[in-house]
Amino acid sequence: MINTTKGVNKLVKVTVRDNNVEQALRVIKKKGQKEGLFKEVKERQRYTKPTTENKRRKNDAIRRERKRQWKEKQIVGF
Repeated sequence: MINTTKGVNKLVKVTVRDNNVEQALRVIKKKGQKEGLFKEVKERQRYTKPTTENKRRKNDAIRRERKRQWKEKQIVGF
């Protein structure tokens, strides 16, 4: 269970079927990537100054907006 900065606990649950641990590991890696758990763990390894954190968040927001605009452009077609 990972306690996030928003105060919401994220719990990733994976069931192992037919003793297929390799498949379960792939699934947990995929879910962790989707939920952003690996990124959060990496960020929490070291202290970052508030100004650096704000700059990173701003750049992430810009990147998300550009990606959203690109996808919208692909759908509309121009």
